[in-house]
Amino acid sequence: MTNDYRLMLCTCPNRETAIALARALVAEHLAACVSLLPGVTSVYRWEGRVEEDDELLLLIKTTAERTNDLTERLRQLHPYDVPEIIAVPITEGLEEYLSWVAACTTEPKP
Repeated sequence: MTNDYRLMLCTCPNRETAIALARALVAEHLAACVSLLPGVTSVYRWEGRVEEDDELLLLIKTTAERTNDLTERLRQLHPYDVPEIIAVPITEGLEEYLSWVAACTTEPKP
């Protein structure tokens, strides 16, 4: 298997934001599926202070080819100044599922 697929991670401040981002990414063929994981507590350093916030984690399934466009779209839509956007290569997976990811993230022809 090649490294053609990515699992992207992105935290969100609330469910409304997470749903809006997920719907936009899927509607725009940037992601095949976005899973929302509630109940995440993030502890991080921001502007010299240690912060703690409840967040949701997005698990975004996409292709390597769509990663840059997806990252740019998340930056445009996300309310954070510096959103967490991390891409992890998918090195193994069910072939039929990954083929579905590829089909769903192919830009429609005009």
